[in-house]
Amino acid sequence: MRVNVVGDPLPNIPWEERPVGCQDVVWRSARNPIIPRDATSGSNSIFNSAVVPYRGAFAGVFRIDDKCREMRLHAGRSEDGVHWTLNHERIEFVTSDPELGPFVYGYDPRVVWIEDRYYVTWCNWFHGPTIGVATTHDFEAFYQLENAFLPFNRNGVLFPRKISGRFAMVSRPSDNGHTPFGDIFYSESPDMRYWGNHRYVFGTAGGWQSTKVGAGPIPIETSEGWLMIYHGVLTSCNGFVYSAGAALLDLDKPWKVIARSRRFIMAPRTLYENVGDVPNVVFPCAALCDAATGRLAIYYGGADTVVGLAFSMVDDLVDYIKADSLV
Repeated sequence: MRVNVVGDPLPNIPWEERPVGCQDVVWRSARNPIIPRDATSGSNSIFNSAVVPYRGAFAGVFRIDDKCREMRLHAGRSEDGVHWTLNHERIEFVTSDPELGPFVYGYDPRVVWIEDRYYVTWCNWFHGPTIGVATTHDFEAFYQLENAFLPFNRNGVLFPRKISGRFAMVSRPSDNGHTPFGDIFYSESPDMRYWGNHRYVFGTAGGWQSTKVGAGPIPIETSEGWLMIYHGVLTSCNGFVYSAGAALLDLDKPWKVIARSRRFIMAPRTLYENVGDVPNVVFPCAALCDAATGRLAIYYGGADTVVGLAFSMVDDLVDYIKADSLV
C-alpha cells in the first residue's frame, strides 16, 4: 500500500476482485442488489443505509420506506456484510424530552464508532428536515440526543474521531423540499449538543456535480488526508441524476480541500440504478475499509429502491482523485 489507512484490520470485509477487463476505479458487486426492496414484509423500498463492523460481523441502520410511503429507520445485522436480516419494526428512539419524542420521519442514516459508542445521524423531521443524532451500543436500544442543527439541513456525516478535541461533522444546508442547490459545510461541537465554528468545504462544479453536492460515507483517515466519498447531482432534461465522487480533506482542518475528483467515481449505469422509485440514482452512505490492505466496500442506494455494494482500493481511489483534481 502506498497510502496508509488509520483504522483497524477488517479481514472479513465483503469483497470481490475487480472483474477482468474492468478499468473503473470502483466496480459493482456481481450479487447486486444485495438488499431488494421487499426484504421486510412491510417495505416498499430499502436504500441509502449505513453499515459498520460489529462484534466480528456487521450491523447497521437502514432506510425503509413502508407501504404507506412513510420514511422509517430499521436496525439490521449480517454475518458477512452481504446477506442481511433486517428488523421488521422501526427503531423506537429513547428520549425523555417531549420536544424531541414525536417521530415524524427519518431517512438516509450514517453510523460511526467514536471512542466508546456508535453514533447515528440521519435526516430527522423537526419543523422541517434537520440532522438527528442518537447513540447505541448494541443496535437494539437507541438513545436520541439533541438535533445537531436547525432546519433545513441534510446529509449530516460525523468524522470517526474528534478533531482538535471536538466532535466534527459535515452537512448540507438545504430547504424544505427537493433542494435544487446545496454545498458542503463543516461544523464542530465540544459535547455533541452545541455546534459552531462552521466552515465552508466546497460547492458545486460542472457536469455531474453542477446542481448540488453532499457528503456520503464516514470519512476515512489516511496519510494523504481524510478520504471523503460524496454525491453530486446533475439536473438533466429528465430530472436529477445522482453520482458519486471523492475528495481529500486536510487532517487538521477538514474544510481545506487537498484534492477533489473532476470525474465521477460511479454513476447510474445498471438497471437497478436507472429504474426505480427515483430513477438515475447512486447514493453512497457507508464504506467499510480494511486498514491492512486498503480494500473498500461501499454501500449505496440504487434508484431510491434497493441497496447495492461496490468495491475499490484506497491507493487507486487516491490516485484517481489526484490525477485529475478540481483543486
